[in-house]
Amino acid sequence: MDSNYRPQLVEEKIYREWEEKGYFSANINKKKKPFSIVLPPPNANADLHLGHAMYVVEDIMIRYHKLLGDETLWLPGADHAGFETQFVFEKHLKKEGKTRFDFDRNTLFKMIWDFVEKNRGNMESQLRRLGFALDWKKKKFTMDKEIVKIVYKTFKKLHDQDLVYREKRLVNYCTFCGTSFSDLEVVHKEKITSLFYIKYLIPDGRFIEVATTRPETLLGDTAVAVNPKDKRYKDLIGKTIIVPIINKEVPIVADESVDPKFGTGAVKVTPAHDFTDFETGQRHKLELKQIIGFDGKLNELTGSYQGLYVNEARKKITEDLKTKNLLIKIKEDYKHQVRTCYKCGRILEPLPKEQWFIKIKPLAYKAKKLVEKDEIKIVPKKFKKVLVWWLDNFRDWNISRQIVWGIRIPAYRCMTKKEWFILVEKPAKCQVCGNCEFKQDTDTFDTWFSSGQWPFATLQALDKEIYDYFYPTTVMETGYDILPWWVTRMILLGCFATGERPFDNIFLHGLIRDKEGKKMSKSKDNVINPMEMIDKYGADALRSALIFGAKEGNDLSFSEEKVIGMRNFINKIWNIGRFIEMNRSPKSEIPNPKQIINSKSKILNELEKEYKKEKKQYLKYMNSYQFSKALGLVYEFIWHRFADYYVEQLKDTVINGNIEALRELKEVYLENLKMLHPFIPFVTETVWKVFNKENSSILLERLKG
Repeated sequence: MDSNYRPQLVEEKIYREWEEKGYFSANINKKKKPFSIVLPPPNANADLHLGHAMYVVEDIMIRYHKLLGDETLWLPGADHAGFETQFVFEKHLKKEGKTRFDFDRNTLFKMIWDFVEKNRGNMESQLRRLGFALDWKKKKFTMDKEIVKIVYKTFKKLHDQDLVYREKRLVNYCTFCGTSFSDLEVVHKEKITSLFYIKYLIPDGRFIEVATTRPETLLGDTAVAVNPKDKRYKDLIGKTIIVPIINKEVPIVADESVDPKFGTGAVKVTPAHDFTDFETGQRHKLELKQIIGFDGKLNELTGSYQGLYVNEARKKITEDLKTKNLLIKIKEDYKHQVRTCYKCGRILEPLPKEQWFIKIKPLAYKAKKLVEKDEIKIVPKKFKKVLVWWLDNFRDWNISRQIVWGIRIPAYRCMTKKEWFILVEKPAKCQVCGNCEFKQDTDTFDTWFSSGQWPFATLQALDKEIYDYFYPTTVMETGYDILPWWVTRMILLGCFATGERPFDNIFLHGLIRDKEGKKMSKSKDNVINPMEMIDKYGADALRSALIFGAKEGNDLSFSEEKVIGMRNFINKIWNIGRFIEMNRSPKSEIPNPKQIINSKSKILNELEKEYKKEKKQYLKYMNSYQFSKALGLVYEFIWHRFADYYVEQLKDTVINGNIEALRELKEVYLENLKMLHPFIPFVTETVWKVFNKENSSILLERLKG
């Protein structure tokens, strides 16, 4: 063994050998217990960030179960990441002085496809650099034809069972990005804004003072609402009131959604531009008058305000209200929550649009039962209540996206009868009237709709036998932050499409923060590039730093210093192995049974006893998903007991040729290498080869019980 361990010289070579020899390949073996994980698919177009390095938790499970003798499958894949990828590509176009509007749909789609394919290999090579034991021969992409077909079948099945409907409803729409979003993708931010108190005249000469943060939308008002229990307005309910500027009479309605303590207790109702108002409008059958277009400008229904952006219109209408003596006052420091686009950060417009929606309640009922009965177990347990809450409160899901890059919705419209029909395969003729022109919906599916089918779609797309053997998958491991976005949807769609749970267990890890506990971001200049850490210290140091001291489900404070600390531990492991290797001789490899019986010293008995206790506790930790504790346990034993105590006590004895002492040290050391292998696979594999044949692998070994 060299005097120093240099990961840069061995990691690539070792990984190539693992892959070439098929150590990661999963097979159907009815004599073995299956253990399967489907990798949460990273964006095919993007480099891995530190959050992706947390896939190490899955690698730990896979390698551990390999050592237990289970048949393991860790299936890799990539997500087309519809909106995310198109957003990045549009920034790329902008640098070239172009926009998405310069190309027809097919051309733009092909350009993005080529863009993704060009970059996809980079992400996969980074997964390899991290040492992940992925079965690369089975990798899948969300845009693979066989995956798309399965996604289409699920959509049609939902539609046939009346769980999908198309309706004109308010959606969260980004006028800059040009698409709608589901409620879960909205970022709610507190904003200090102005609250405008406006005079709404009543035909009998009186007026009602109405408070609003959006005076520009009064052009779309179709009512004023008050709480039915509010005594101030009881005599006005059912009468009409005049909307300022447009001078239109609208009804005064009573609705319990109105908070008597907000403003003056009377609110304007604009069903086309506010979610609460939309519900009020539905209850009172009010007109849906859209005055803001999908380009973010006021439309032809707004007279002289047409063509103005929202903020411009707000200023002009405020000035006009002042001129007409209809603006009572402005409260400047009003705090309230606004919905913003998670990508560009702009305020979203609630706009009426026809979209495809999934009915959640019928799907959530079965999913909730599985969670409550622990047929799907969650680690840490504290997230069980969170998951049940989402299943209870998940609103109907808008799955339509107005983008080109993605899986196009297989919905077609008969242009004669204006009716929609759904087919998995593109039809040759209209399925409604039989002979007219029909058009396919231009929208694509929300990416979460396809990735929500990932566990069963990937396995079904491979082979029926593989699906039957490995499904339901054993564990879904991901960050707790996407529990509602993704995990919930996988349970909903998996149960519906297959009749089975998609996975037996959910393991949620925490978010990675900087050493001060702050969120990592480029603007704060506290982002750590995982590839840079590997270049400096090796993959094992990075991997173990992400696990060491990290309590399950809690956020992790991370720093380069922590990686250096784990690098030092890896060097310690190397140096222990080097000491044992240097004192080996051909004779020392063949123990004398008589000598073993006669020379078993007190300290060797102590070592054996302590090692057995360590192994027993290690197995308990690993089987209960307490990976940080398992690593910490072996870390403490190797460094502070094995190296600092036992090796020091036995050093002279070993150097002087005590075969039994050397044999015992070697055996305990190699068993600890196995226990450490799931965490730090490269150094453990390298050392293993020193003590065994060069063509051997620790992956072929078994953990002794």
